Amino acid sequence: MLHIPAADLIEVFSSLQGEGELLGRRQVFIRFAGCNLDCDYCDTSFLSRSLCLVEEDSGSGALVEYENPVPLDRVVNLLKQWLKKHPQAHHSISITGGEPLLHAELLELWLPHLRQLLPISLETNGTLPAALRLIVDHVDYVAMDIKLPSVTGQITDWQAHADFLAIATQTQCSVKVIVGEATTDEELLQAAQLVQAVRPATPIILQPLTRNNRVGVSVPRLLALQALVATIHPEVLVIPQTHVYLGVK
Repeated sequence: MLHIPAADLIEVFSSLQGEGELLGRRQVFIRFAGCNLDCDYCDTSFLSRSLCLVEEDSGSGALVEYENPVPLDRVVNLLKQWLKKHPQAHHSISITGGEPLLHAELLELWLPHLRQLLPISLETNGTLPAALRLIVDHVDYVAMDIKLPSVTGQITDWQAHADFLAIATQTQCSVKVIVGEATTDEELLQAAQLVQAVRPATPIILQPLTRNNRVGVSVPRLLALQALVATIHPEVLVIPQTHVYLGVK
């Protein structure tokens, strides 16, 4: 591991997965710096920083500072301690961000070592298919977004999402679509049609936009959106950000 580059990280911690298909599973979260998008709803900075916050005692919530970049062997040794202290408590390692695939060449080197400890789950905005292709053989789960313009304020790259999903189907993958009151039937149908065309078995998870720790979409509207997707893609769930209500990361 001495010759493997260190990583620019934001956080390393142990917690419960609050979103998507692995909801409720305890994971090791490794959060990478940087993002290639600037979504309207995002209120978190993923800028590179000199220090990474690390939960040395898993589950304690107490964070200490590591200097960036963080060496792989330091992360591996930390995780080995956690797994020894809490055997079988963790389901997988969540590689998240920001957008972790901005670090795909580094992940290509890191993931085989991390995967010896736990399965790998990738949380991604689903816009960088070439980067995914580099590492997909080292990934067990992919939770990808389809970004709708009504919530991001940006133009959706539908072809990039389709190409990404086609690669992600080599793993156990799911698609998350964040929806708000302004989400239109047309854009949501386009997302559902994309998933149905590429891999019909893929679950679509509608995640209502969260504002100030409250769901920002009415229940009637959520039910209407779920029913709309179900007309062409029956494998659709509505799952809010549950970690918000638990008060965990």
